Amino acid sequence: MTLSPFDLITFVGFIAVVVGISLYASRKEDSQEDYFLAGRRLTWWLIGFSLIASNISTEHFVGMAGRAFTKVGLAIASYEWMAAITLIIVAWWLLPTFLRVGIYTMPEYLEYRYDRTTRTIMATYLMIFYVLALLATVLYSGAQGLNGVFRFPQMLVDRFGMDEAEAVNWATISGIWLIGIIAAAYTIYGGLKAVVWSDLIQGGALLLGGALCLFLGLRLLGGGALVEGGGVEGGSLLEGWRTLAANASVTDPNTGETVNRLSVIRAWNDPEVPWLAVFVGGLWIPNLFYWGLNQFITQRTLAAKSLYEGQKGIYLACVFKLIIPFIIVVPGIIAFMKFGDVLLAQANGNEAKAGEIAYPYMISQLMPSFLRGVTLAALAGAVMSTFNSGINSASTIFTIDIYEKYINQQATAHQQVRVGRITTAVIALFACLIAPLPGKFEGVFNYIQEVWGFISPGIVAAFLVGLVLRRAPAIAGKTALVLCPVLYGCARIPKWIMESKTFNFQLRTAEEATDVVRELPDGSTQVVEGFAAQYYQFCSMAFLHHMAIVFVILVAVMIIMTLTSPRTEPITYPTSKIDTHVPVSSYLLGTLVVAATVALYVIFR
Repeated sequence: MTLSPFDLITFVGFIAVVVGISLYASRKEDSQEDYFLAGRRLTWWLIGFSLIASNISTEHFVGMAGRAFTKVGLAIASYEWMAAITLIIVAWWLLPTFLRVGIYTMPEYLEYRYDRTTRTIMATYLMIFYVLALLATVLYSGAQGLNGVFRFPQMLVDRFGMDEAEAVNWATISGIWLIGIIAAAYTIYGGLKAVVWSDLIQGGALLLGGALCLFLGLRLLGGGALVEGGGVEGGSLLEGWRTLAANASVTDPNTGETVNRLSVIRAWNDPEVPWLAVFVGGLWIPNLFYWGLNQFITQRTLAAKSLYEGQKGIYLACVFKLIIPFIIVVPGIIAFMKFGDVLLAQANGNEAKAGEIAYPYMISQLMPSFLRGVTLAALAGAVMSTFNSGINSASTIFTIDIYEKYINQQATAHQQVRVGRITTAVIALFACLIAPLPGKFEGVFNYIQEVWGFISPGIVAAFLVGLVLRRAPAIAGKTALVLCPVLYGCARIPKWIMESKTFNFQLRTAEEATDVVRELPDGSTQVVEGFAAQYYQFCSMAFLHHMAIVFVILVAVMIIMTLTSPRTEPITYPTSKIDTHVPVSSYLLGTLVVAATVALYVIFR
């Protein structure tokens, strides 16, 4: 695909509009509350769009659609649909608690509930993992998405004579820094208000672009034809869906198992999305952490002008979460059906890598030529909306939880805003430097979900046990946070080591049993037995199961500590002036969201 001058003008114009509106909306943000929480004046529609735009980025369009391209299919939608129910829990239980206290950051709540050390541990974790797990992934997947749509590596090959690997590397690095610099620039100046206004524009463009891709993809399946230069001519949407449903089943060449890509429920021991983890196990842990205890997301709801406004914003986000799988996951399945052979050939037969370029390739084939610049701007905007949210939240945590507490306890509001801006710039710089890291893993979506497991079970345990057991002591909260990465690391890291070139462990599925084998230097395989094989099989379980196991252990430890050394002094929380009254209709809206989610699982079971 060749970019025309019109494409470039459209791209630059869209970015300029986003930056201009964001800077204008965030002018005069000089106080601490203005800069970090938008003056606590956010309304429901801004909150709802900002929640989704901050959440959905190209790690979804590249990563989630990529998993759908593989045999995982629609099952990956559980990350979205179960998030809707999780958001209802946040709206009904967690958000009222946090707004009554009037906190700025999630670690701040842990100081009131436990002590300052517990707060500092969580703040440190979030600072590190925002850079490693969130920001790096967003930048890397964003650069990959742009490469897939506009074939920037091929441009470097044609224009500068680079070899293919070198061209991909430089195109990815250039995309990372371009996105990082633009997004950081207006976030440094405007704080949270600049972030939510950019989210509104970029999120809307992204959702519209995804819906158009689904529309064109179904028409292509329904008898339509690709138009030279981009676009689809003819075709029926209804016939396209019928074709999709009729050809959704695929046979795994390794196991001989036939899987329906439009089925959202998989076996309890499925390595990707086991139903046991989805409904009663591990998936609840990353969901509760991400949507209820993660500063990156909760900062929007903490900035609501009232509890009811925050709840309505959450309900709007729930509606989008139920729709998103249709505009992200389904196109990934369509890409497999229509372009699977081409994509696998481009990825040298690597299904995971082929999946990563599936959605961008779909856009490059389906989008009309006059929408190329808009598509580029929407993809870049999606990355920026998540990236700027992440660096703003990390900056807020450093300023409020570390700088104000340990470095300058007498800091004025002006000093805090200045420190926040400097921190935003530094975090953005580090994120750009390590952004190529996710490319070392098998799929960016798996990377971001798996890495968060080092801290999310401990944080969820510390909050939930602290909320339920009033007598849980401070040492219990600290223990959960410190022990979590150790336990999770024991469950995940050995697998990475065993699968390295030194050991070459792998699972070989026989007709009646699954053996652990290692590949020898001469190309032959050797069956591994004993403790090493059993440990490798345990480490090869879905990471959601490991999250659940770690969470149960941590809760048990905290309960034992509570029984043996209960807290003696009462907990005292500050009381904010935020309006926390909500009408009965709020609970009715939440109930409708839960009912809609259940209906989707029944339809696509």
